[in-house]
Amino acid sequence: MEETTPRNRYSDEELQEFKAIILEKIEQAKHSYELLKGGIMSDETTPTFKVLEEGAATLRKEEASQRAQRQMEFIKKLQAALVRIENKTYGVCRITGKLIPKGRLMAVPHTTLSVEGKEIEQQRKQR
Repeated sequence: MEETTPRNRYSDEELQEFKAIILEKIEQAKHSYELLKGGIMSDETTPTFKVLEEGAATLRKEEASQRAQRQMEFIKKLQAALVRIENKTYGVCRITGKLIPKGRLMAVPHTTLSVEGKEIEQQRKQR
């Protein structure tokens, strides 16, 4: 009877599947970022004359700017995931060293933590 050992990384084929998913998400995120950035720029050229309208426009611009900033952070995390794929370390929890389940990676492709690793990290922060 052959003993099965736990895998310490995903196969090259599996990594390519994840890479395709991540590249698609990066394209979507870049498109969203450009739309948000375009909305911020168009607000700057719109003349407003009333104080309430100016306040509302400023608030909209700030919110769009924050969303654009979050989108750029998401893109950076996805790009870091691509580096991990190239290094063949993608999908390995940085706390436990175990493989992160495929389902979690499909849902959160930029994650570096398994659920177990995330719980350990949260416990450390609470101390």
